Amino acid sequence: MFKVKTVKIDGEEIHVFNSAIFIFEASTGLTLECNVIVTEVVVKKYQREENVIVEIELEDGRIINSIMMVNIIHGGLPQLHLCCDIDDTEDYKDFDRVNENDTRFPDIEEGVTLEDIRKVEMPIEPITLKLKLPVDQVEWLKKQKKNELNEIISEIIKMKRQ
Repeated sequence: MFKVKTVKIDGEEIHVFNSAIFIFEASTGLTLECNVIVTEVVVKKYQREENVIVEIELEDGRIINSIMMVNIIHGGLPQLHLCCDIDDTEDYKDFDRVNENDTRFPDIEEGVTLEDIRKVEMPIEPITLKLKLPVDQVEWLKKQKKNELNEIISEIIKMKRQ
């Protein structure tokens, strides 16, 4: 199986933790497919996209440029599924092939953890809290800048987790 060295989507390189690139054989035709484990931030960025311009550099130096459909693989680690139809298999004759009747698909999650992924890029999520506090504390909170409050809450959570 070929190893993916780098992936660029719409000209922007994304961090790839693990990947599999192969030819998928279906009754409707052949597709080049690339599954990549990425950060949650990357998944969020491309979750509403249908087609993207992809450049995949393989470890053997080959570069694949194509407009590919992008889908999110749900259920495990954050993954993108990139695929495009192919007519000429000559460029891909030495790629692994997976048939639509196969029950085996490359397992790219082995050896990668969500903690590893979040060390590279931690997603930031907004949260709304509803609190009941004495009015003097509410007044103090209202006077604080948003960044300062974020920092205070983060520090409190870090202290409580220890």
